[in-house]
Amino acid sequence: MKLSDLFSDADVAALPAEAAGLAIGGLAVDSRAAKPGDLFFALAGAKTDGARFVASAVAAGAVAVAGEHAPAGNIPVPFLRLHNARRGLALAAARFYPRQPQVIAAVTGTSGKTSVAAFTRQIWQRLGHASASIGTIGLVTPTRSVYGSLTTPDPIALHRSIDEITGEGITDLALEASSHGLDQFRLDGVRVAAGGFTNLSRDHMDYHPDVAHYLNAKLRLFRDLVRDGGAAVISADHDCSAEVIEAVRSRGLRLITIGRNGDPGEGINLIEAAIDGFGQKLLIEHAGQRVAIKLPLVGEFQIENALVAAGLVIGTGGDAAATFAALEHLEGAPGRLDLVGAHNGAPVFVDYAHKPDALAKALQALRPYAKRKLVVVFGAGGDRDAGKRPLMGAIAAEHADSVIVTDDNPRSEDPAAIRAAILGAAPGAREIGDRAEAIRIAIGELQQGDALLIAGKGHETGQIVQGTVLHFSDHEAAAAALSASAA
Repeated sequence: MKLSDLFSDADVAALPAEAAGLAIGGLAVDSRAAKPGDLFFALAGAKTDGARFVASAVAAGAVAVAGEHAPAGNIPVPFLRLHNARRGLALAAARFYPRQPQVIAAVTGTSGKTSVAAFTRQIWQRLGHASASIGTIGLVTPTRSVYGSLTTPDPIALHRSIDEITGEGITDLALEASSHGLDQFRLDGVRVAAGGFTNLSRDHMDYHPDVAHYLNAKLRLFRDLVRDGGAAVISADHDCSAEVIEAVRSRGLRLITIGRNGDPGEGINLIEAAIDGFGQKLLIEHAGQRVAIKLPLVGEFQIENALVAAGLVIGTGGDAAATFAALEHLEGAPGRLDLVGAHNGAPVFVDYAHKPDALAKALQALRPYAKRKLVVVFGAGGDRDAGKRPLMGAIAAEHADSVIVTDDNPRSEDPAAIRAAILGAAPGAREIGDRAEAIRIAIGELQQGDALLIAGKGHETGQIVQGTVLHFSDHEAAAAALSASAA
């Protein structure tokens, strides 16, 4: 592909005329991954500036460099000055990897993105569409699952994956849109037919200066990325819902509200919900019709996730009746209130909840299953928003009867200091730093009528300690403890 084919006039502040016809064989943002024939993007980041690595990229074979500021000194390859290097990268990646599924839906919000993406994929699949999802749990298609470490991958990886799965026959794709990904323009160039919004609560305050900035990053999905005339599916039951709905209306997108405050005309109105074993019975209203649904998922928050997914399918042309029928066959996303077993009749759940609101929702969801004690094992990650640690400690103390504070990806921080910040707001909580030991003790103490939540890691299979990823799985640790307790 020619260099000039990767950019529009609006993207480039300066393109050397002699470089327009230069053949580009690939794109790179990491000089260590640069290959002969690549265009290297020198991006300025929070910790380092890509301009420092231009010489290394050129030495590896990069034939051109793009960025907002020319690197110091002379370089032996053409330099393209971009108005917005991050957005330019995403749009160039979309042109370099041009194939995209016919229908793409993206979902944002603090909690629920992974479940909504998984549910949307499952509904499409049941309706006969070849569907996929990309997000926190990685890439999932009908034929393969590839674990990923980022909710929204970098633009090159994202567009390469989208192009590949389109070539494999995928027609419908559900994407998670993180605030980081939206703020850093990683999703630009994706042809989004519908956007979904779940909720907003404190998260990523180590990145966003305040909640307003965090919300504005989320709103980019509706202000900038959903195509003209596309659909927007908004949970209407939250304090911020009105602001999101206003952003949608200002764009003239087709609005579908869901929840107890959902519009029963074009939206999906939740009329009733009742626990039914490890599922829930719902009564909803849509387009003047009332529909009874048995949702095979635990937790009221999963009702929101399921209805947002249903709205995304309906908003992109799916039959409403078939969509609602498909809700009765949903399977929870990996690590989202997974029932992994029981000891003395007490159920044990693993959940990814690693932020205050998500922890509260998970505990509230399990309260009806704890006739005696609700027990929680959790921690907080290092090198992340430290302000949420006491908040999570207070939430655990309020909603659980027994609290064990342990480690959860301490990264470069002192694990004991992280635990102390949580324990200071959780009077009566126990401290057991070794996560496997904490899980073993919690399970061993369970009695009839109890319920246990192991929160924080969900689907993850690693514990990050001082830059090293050690193998660890809450599922495996719980299984081992359950097996030992049964022996």
